[in-house]
Amino acid sequence: MPAAPLLRASRVGKRFGAAIRACHDISFSVYPGEVLGIVGESGSGKSTLLRCLAGELEPDAGTIELDIPAHGPTDIWRLDEAARRQRLRGMLGLVHQNPRDGLRLEISAGGNIAEPLMVNGGRRYATFRETASAWLDKVEIPAARIDDLPATFSGGMQQRLQIARNLVSQPRLVLMDEPTGGLDVSVQARLLDLLRGLVRELGIAVVVVTHDLAVARMLSDRLLVMRRGEVAETGLADQVLDDPQSAYGQLLVSSVLRV
Repeated sequence: MPAAPLLRASRVGKRFGAAIRACHDISFSVYPGEVLGIVGESGSGKSTLLRCLAGELEPDAGTIELDIPAHGPTDIWRLDEAARRQRLRGMLGLVHQNPRDGLRLEISAGGNIAEPLMVNGGRRYATFRETASAWLDKVEIPAARIDDLPATFSGGMQQRLQIARNLVSQPRLVLMDEPTGGLDVSVQARLLDLLRGLVRELGIAVVVVTHDLAVARMLSDRLLVMRRGEVAETGLADQVLDDPQSAYGQLLVSSVLRV
């Protein structure tokens, strides 16, 4: 594992009003090429934490540092909004649970893939189309559908298109919020195989939030188990799932709790 982390969260906390403590004292690091899974029951603070990491929701406490090229480790919440957007552009991808939240529904499938390339400075239309076609093939969408609108795709195809849109610019870090949520079992299995292959091929770092422990096992190198906004347990994925050390981890794995 490289000596320097790509992402370092230190004592991150977030409250909503005086009564609701969504996250408290969360610390972890993510290294290049590593997949960190964040699991826990509904309301444990997983999605709130992910939104803080994505630069969408400012934490009340702690720091979130990204190793940004040409800038080094940078606390993203010490930057103003314009600087934060500029420095995260091209470095960070975000895959939503509902693919419609991460796609431009009014433009074609090829346009959805090409748009991040244009945002990051690309100018050649022929190259955009060629790249979009190649990525459709990577995510198992027929290239003949390059000009079709995402609304004509199935839910599984929309999710695969959203993944292509996020990965085409080769970000260093991708955040995923329940990437298989709402999909049937057979579609989930194909999507997980695809994700696992792309993550290994591209060598990107990933933080994936999921309530599904099978998804966590298949994708993650390490796990962070959250309960009531705090870290209940952390460790290698197989170790946490096969031999949890905390009482909460044991309940979670044995499915006593609803997750």
